[in-house]
Amino acid sequence: MHAEIDLMAPIRAEVAERFRRIMSGGNAPTDLTEWVTDEGDDGLFGPDSVAWQVHGQLATLIGGLRALMLQTLHPLAMAGVADHSSFRSDPFGRLQRTAGFLAATVYGTSDDADRAIATVRKVHRHVRGVAPDGRPYSASDPHLVTFAHVTEVDSFLAAHQVYGRTHLGRSDADRYVAEMAVVAHRLGGHDVPENVRELRDWLEGVRPELRLTRQARDAVRFLLVPPLPLSARPAYAIVSSASIGLLPVWAQRMLWLPSVPPVDRLMVRPAMRSILGVLEWAVQGSPHKQSARLRTTER
Repeated sequence: MHAEIDLMAPIRAEVAERFRRIMSGGNAPTDLTEWVTDEGDDGLFGPDSVAWQVHGQLATLIGGLRALMLQTLHPLAMAGVADHSSFRSDPFGRLQRTAGFLAATVYGTSDDADRAIATVRKVHRHVRGVAPDGRPYSASDPHLVTFAHVTEVDSFLAAHQVYGRTHLGRSDADRYVAEMAVVAHRLGGHDVPENVRELRDWLEGVRPELRLTRQARDAVRFLLVPPLPLSARPAYAIVSSASIGLLPVWAQRMLWLPSVPPVDRLMVRPAMRSILGVLEWAVQGSPHKQSARLRTTER
């Protein structure tokens, strides 16, 4: 048994390395544990939190892409991305930065979380301008902060419930929303949802502000067909299809990306679960969660 594990280790390492390089655009460091220190406390949540459970699984990749698609629909949020990000030259940079931020706030110490939140707030202060419709925008606007938070938490939760290794009951799902609200408050969000019903009500309430602008169409087109190596495109097509399948029907229609439920359930979901199974076997769990667990149990 030990010999078999030793023989498979190089294969796992190769698959994991290819996956990290794809997600980092091929030119970024593959070690994303820089936020997580070896000393300190349980951080904002601790090992018994639902946040640790949700963000320790690769289903968050699907949730992250779903969130980006939803965020394109807010003209002011989309204008900030179009004017101040390099998503065309660094297509996965935003996902990678989000992953780093979550590593710090979910699994890092209190100091790690403080630094990550302070860094994001500093960046937000410089992200301001005028949208194509003439309205001014600022990434520090509490409403936009909450919008980004709601789309992310709703997406991570949706992905976990369909593709996670475990399904959250109602109380744990509410707990997850309440835990993540701590981060949104510290980022400057207002009226942040504290449970699943409030989360869905908030997203429903913001719908009148959403529309498909030219910037949004360009961004979604780029998200669906990024410049990936040919070998990675089939797998990415499944990931993007899985993300579309988890979008609310109204968002699918606004983005002109309607999914076909029978195809989603009979083809996309089984294929996506197979891909996640291979990646989880290769990556062998979240390095952030492993580091944090060692820190909290051995200090």
